[in-house]
Amino acid sequence: MLCCGKFTFTLDRPLIMGIVNVTPDSFSDGGRLKNVRQAVDHALHLVEQGADILDVGGESTRPGAEAVSEADELKRVLPVVEALQKEGLVISVDTRKPGVMREVIHAGAAMINDVMALREPGAVELVADSDLAVCLMHMKGEPRTMQSNPAYSDVLSEVRDFLAGRINACEQAGIAKNRLVIDPGFGFGKTLEHNLALLRHLNRLTDLGVPVLAGMSRKSMLGTLTGKPVEQREHAGIAAHLAAVLRGAAILRVHDVEAMRDALMVWQAIEGAGTSEP
Repeated sequence: MLCCGKFTFTLDRPLIMGIVNVTPDSFSDGGRLKNVRQAVDHALHLVEQGADILDVGGESTRPGAEAVSEADELKRVLPVVEALQKEGLVISVDTRKPGVMREVIHAGAAMINDVMALREPGAVELVADSDLAVCLMHMKGEPRTMQSNPAYSDVLSEVRDFLAGRINACEQAGIAKNRLVIDPGFGFGKTLEHNLALLRHLNRLTDLGVPVLAGMSRKSMLGTLTGKPVEQREHAGIAAHLAAVLRGAAILRVHDVEAMRDALMVWQAIEGAGTSEP
């Protein structure tokens, strides 16, 4: 079970998290949503297509990305969160800044999706004082430099140990385990070989006792494998995310929600998980 504020998910099927980027420079769709109305319309369309959670982001974390100010990030995400909250939707906010977290919590967000895994000063205490869920991601380094020759002695063990440590830190701070999600951080300070090893052995993370989120949508690992540009990686993404589901992933963070929903419907029918829409 996953508790996200006033929302609860039983996790009897994989959840789809639809991506709503309100950034000018995200790697695949930066600048496409130019105002609040466009962002809200896109988010509502993702819900119609089958998104269970909407992940709103106002700062690009693509490799080489520069940080944006708290004020600029809030200017991008806060009006979108406020508008979507009125629709009664489950809203996640992709941010690493405690100041942004504070404002979106007040605006009605149900989850924080943090590439820093609540390591910024004050972040873990802020979330502990709320009833939100939080996704703790592994990232080696920081976005500007994370893909500059990342190296591990054992990527799976290092990522697993880091996430186990963050789970423990959150529990010690008073965040119940049923509010926690973990993300191995595909593409965040990892080579293709690192990403494939993590995906191949993703079930090693599920035994940490919290849901695992997989986010590989349109990422460079798919481009390297297929030779396709970013806008042509939908089919590769479906394959990668189904592989993650087969290894225990509970949440899939994707751009192409309808395609992912259809693939999950087929998978659920084959596996005897029911034939109703996810």
